[in-house]
Amino acid sequence: MSELYSEFLVKKESTFKDALIKFGMIGLTVVAVAAGLFLNPLLLIVAIGLGVACYFIIPKTDLEYEYLFVNGELDIDKIMAKSKRKRVKSLNLTEADLIAPLNSHRMDYYNGNQKMKVLDYSSGNPDHKRFGIIIRDGGEACKVIVEPDDAMANAIKNSAPSKVFLD
Repeated sequence: MSELYSEFLVKKESTFKDALIKFGMIGLTVVAVAAGLFLNPLLLIVAIGLGVACYFIIPKTDLEYEYLFVNGELDIDKIMAKSKRKRVKSLNLTEADLIAPLNSHRMDYYNGNQKMKVLDYSSGNPDHKRFGIIIRDGGEACKVIVEPDDAMANAIKNSAPSKVFLD
């Protein structure tokens, strides 16, 4: 029996919000250090706290998502700053209701549903071909957005041909 296997890495594009967080946190830390040195030494404690916060927050703005598809299971890992890896989602695609490109007419109903939870694990670039996976997550319908390459999309199509549309 042959196994369906594919993996793909997608870099999340930086947004204005990400840049604002990075430079805002660094700027606040520098201001707190300067204020601690020249005004009140107790402000150095605030600077240390901001430095620790920078250590934990800034790597979360440099993200990559790795998709691993094996025999109907899609595992999504988040890689922060090319050093920390965390499994964010594991999907059994045989339980999915629909898998189709976001701009497909098949997704029209789901794209208009404002109450549906949306989990975006793609680059965020609307020019790339992104797919929506409609699946139950904790009892409610959820739309998971991924950006597989052609080989992975075809492997997913071969695993569940009646639920996957590549148009």
